[in-house]
Amino acid sequence: MKLYNPFRHLSVFERCLWLLSLCVVTVSFFLGGKNGILSLVASLIGVTALIFVAKGDVTGQALTVVFSILYAIVSWDLHYYGEMITYLCMSAPIAAFSVVSWLRHPYATNRSEVRMVRLKKRDIVITPILAAAVTAVFFFILRALGSAELGVSTLSVTTSFLAAYLLFLRSPWYALAYAANDIVLIVLWIIAAANDLSYLSMVACFVMFLCNDLYGFFNWLKLRKKQDASL
Repeated sequence: MKLYNPFRHLSVFERCLWLLSLCVVTVSFFLGGKNGILSLVASLIGVTALIFVAKGDVTGQALTVVFSILYAIVSWDLHYYGEMITYLCMSAPIAAFSVVSWLRHPYATNRSEVRMVRLKKRDIVITPILAAAVTAVFFFILRALGSAELGVSTLSVTTSFLAAYLLFLRSPWYALAYAANDIVLIVLWIIAAANDLSYLSMVACFVMFLCNDLYGFFNWLKLRKKQDASL
């Protein structure tokens, strides 16, 4: 049986964006003193996951599960409990459920591409309510745990939930929510890198995440338009 090779479906631009992301993250890691190897591994898996998510390929969701677990471990080491809990207890499970959802809703003429949707009125109402509830619960949990940078960590929870939930719903708006989350995390890891340059690779990781998510938004809009036209 022929194995599925997701890299075969990447366009020239997507291959270049992916390779650039890998290079930026790796170079920043070595400039940071070759410490924190787990943060490098997490970053490389993360940018790889995003290039496939940007294509609507379920491979990206599977890699997101792995990234979320590794990122949670790195966050634990820095006492960023908000990041740890968010990715371990929210992002990873939602990504896992999304793998199942995406496999059940493929685009008819390309089974490696998920069928994208427009948000229903019900989703538009429920999503911000859920985000507010999750934010409130996590704020008190993080405060009780003495999480570092409580305000930034709480904002990261909000944007992470919105992004993961919208991605589960198969909406292109997930990418803008993740872009907002990337900006929050760039700030968070700059604070960490100011004390330990080994975490510079995490800053570079989320800078490249931002580039990938912005590409993902426009690519999903293009793909959804193509899918709608084929109906």
